Amino acid sequence: MHVTQNAGIDTLFDAAVVTELERGLLERLCAGVLGAIQVKEFFTADQCAQLLDGLSVHEMGSYDERVLLPRMSKLGPVAYDFYQADELGPLYWAEVAAAREVRAILMGGADPLCAATDKLRAAWGGDVRPAKAQGREMFAGIIREIAYGARLHFDEVNREFPGVMDEPPISQLAFNCHLSMPEFGGEAVIHRRRWSPEDETMREGYGYAEAVAAGVPAVSVRPSVGDAILFDPRNYHLVRENEGSGRRITFSFFIGVTGRDHLTVWS
Repeated sequence: MHVTQNAGIDTLFDAAVVTELERGLLERLCAGVLGAIQVKEFFTADQCAQLLDGLSVHEMGSYDERVLLPRMSKLGPVAYDFYQADELGPLYWAEVAAAREVRAILMGGADPLCAATDKLRAAWGGDVRPAKAQGREMFAGIIREIAYGARLHFDEVNREFPGVMDEPPISQLAFNCHLSMPEFGGEAVIHRRRWSPEDETMREGYGYAEAVAAGVPAVSVRPSVGDAILFDPRNYHLVRENEGSGRRITFSFFIGVTGRDHLTVWS
């Protein structure tokens, strides 16, 4: 291949801002030639308000504060809290059963996961189903509040929790629909950089020093209420701290791309 001198090479790591999700965009995320997808008004303003109203009558817990500080509030269990236990034990499955009952009516009597996966199914053109562990369906669809930002980190279930899933995904995406946003701040920044063993020398708690991803292509997205952001969480990413009034609350889950043309979801 001939490349002319000084010719620029596209970093292929932009954010696509769209009004409707499409399979081709998801495939570009999986291929690493797109930094993020921002789907405008994925949830309507009314749906977001209904979720926030439903949330107001249910007490939120938090991630394991022995591992993750400052505190991040959430409603629903996450596999992350069980990484150090090497398995999803009885406590996880008890939390799954309770959280499903709450989630099923959280959006004005409807289930927000169904609303989200219906759109995801239409975009992908194939089935979307809960991921399984030990033959049982994992929980998907947490409500999460990040007020003080999130450190630079990555999420990769196959690396961090190997063997937990009955069908390990060949690619992993993150989905966050924003129910509420602060006046300023709260943007997500995704870097075109994956974990490498030498990065452990720059670990800071659950995350890493921002210098780990210095100098690589990155994309910053600041959604409006109702917007969904999708990206590959195996890339290093962070969330900036809130500024001004307002709260940063999302409806969130992971998406697994399998080798059999269906998608799986979990939190």
